[in-house]
Amino acid sequence: MNIPSFEEIFSLKSLFKSFKEFERGKKFKPDVAEFKSRLVENLMSLNSDIMFGNYKHGGYFHFKVSDPKPRDIHKASVRDRVVHHAIYRALYPYFDSKFIFDSYSCREGKGTHRALKQFEFFGGKESRNFSRTVWVLKCDIRKCFASVDHNILKNILGEHIKCNHTFSVVCNIIDSFSSHIYAIADMGKVGIPLGNLTSQLFINIYLHKFDFWIKREVKISKYIRYADDFTVFSQSKAKLEFLLEQVKEFLEKELRFEIHPDKVFIKTLARGVDFLGWVHFPKYRVLRNKTKVRMRRNIKNNPKTGVITSYLGLLQYGNAYNLSIKVKRALLSISCDL
Repeated sequence: MNIPSFEEIFSLKSLFKSFKEFERGKKFKPDVAEFKSRLVENLMSLNSDIMFGNYKHGGYFHFKVSDPKPRDIHKASVRDRVVHHAIYRALYPYFDSKFIFDSYSCREGKGTHRALKQFEFFGGKESRNFSRTVWVLKCDIRKCFASVDHNILKNILGEHIKCNHTFSVVCNIIDSFSSHIYAIADMGKVGIPLGNLTSQLFINIYLHKFDFWIKREVKISKYIRYADDFTVFSQSKAKLEFLLEQVKEFLEKELRFEIHPDKVFIKTLARGVDFLGWVHFPKYRVLRNKTKVRMRRNIKNNPKTGVITSYLGLLQYGNAYNLSIKVKRALLSISCDL
């Protein structure tokens, strides 16, 4: 599989398709409506700027969300987000074909529920159908998006994107943002914004270097990564302790990442392993207490059908029968009030 040509990626037809993809669910937002009111003119201007090498990514609008913890979101202009979609559509199929199977974040056919099922599968396989003790190493990369080194990311991308024009636009997007608070004097810019569609792909490309190392060079078969969280299964605690030191060294040296000191542990599956919002035990999983508290609070403060049904969808992925009954009652009470 090859990356499309520069002319294909940024043709008027491609930019129009990118806008239609971006527009979904945003039609009535003022900035989107304004851009659409002069759509042909705006897309022709964007196409011209890119083709003649005059495109320059603009700034960002910053705001905070709780998801569930506070996060800094940086939103680009509609014009720039059309470019993000064009780049994403061109690069995603190529890079996705190279990613390891057990990377589950922001990938078609993957997602949280697939990662949960694989976690259960690896736990059963490593423990010989839960007949032996299995240890799990769980790690979280500290300030993952905010710590991405621009030069390292560009070097990785440059190994695959051979067209200088396409690479120039990609670098323009990367250099449009910097987490100055995390910058170090002896290195260049760092950080990619959580608000960009391209950032989801870039973080997987960046961490693929780590995925490849741990699967192909260290020969770890039972490894799962979802965004900046990852787990490894083994019958040997000592093996995982040694691996943890290797992981720390590789991430610091090759990617300038560090493991979050408060979010790393090695424990048995029988004691319960917290991963992706669920606490996993042999043969079953239960919802994390913090998630339960947040769910109850959200339903109480915002008792809408959409909110409640989304939680019902979440609860189907674990052992939460009693909790599901309570949530269904809340949904029923709304229906009766209509």
